[in-house]
Amino acid sequence: MASDHTRSAILAAAERLYADRGFGDVTLRDIVAEAGVNLAAVNYHFGSKDELIAELFVTRSIATNRERLRELKAAEEQGGGRAPIEVILHALVGPTLRGCLGPENQRSTAARFMIRASIESVPPIRRIKNREIDHLRKFAGAMRRSLPDRSEVEIYWGLNFALAMAHHTIRESERLTKLSEGKCDLDDVEDVVERVVSVATMALTAGRTEAKAPAKIAAR
Repeated sequence: MASDHTRSAILAAAERLYADRGFGDVTLRDIVAEAGVNLAAVNYHFGSKDELIAELFVTRSIATNRERLRELKAAEEQGGGRAPIEVILHALVGPTLRGCLGPENQRSTAARFMIRASIESVPPIRRIKNREIDHLRKFAGAMRRSLPDRSEVEIYWGLNFALAMAHHTIRESERLTKLSEGKCDLDDVEDVVERVVSVATMALTAGRTEAKAPAKIAAR
């Protein structure tokens, strides 16, 4: 139990410090001082700073991805195996936006950590994002069933753009608030979700105009 308590204390301290100060400014010595443990405990439980960051990110991501897949499964069951594209996109971006935006969530350590993870590109998080894609394949499959007239390439681009809009909104929420002088209400999270889903849906369902190949410029 003592070992479990030490591990939990390290994780909690690291998450608080990373959320407040970012990944680059926090050292392992900062973490052990905050947790009230010695440096050997971090090495014993995690091995390195990168492994500690990875475990925190995986723990938070698993919860979000489970919620995504739970909503997707419910939508497809209700639709007899085929859900409307808007509902699929809600399941894809809703949990992420709800987890990070809104006055209550933005104050939580977990939300601030995930916002920091979205803003700062650090190697352990990049590796996890590039490796853990099975849940996104399930969304791509659901999107193909929903839009059988769209090619696989269009589906993947549409999924990527929906995720990009959600993450950019999280990263740049403060700038958007200032730019719009408060007219864009980032505290109304369900409105934010609806706006992202609406634009992503339009991109996937609008008639696609084939791009013309650019004319070659003759060498002078």
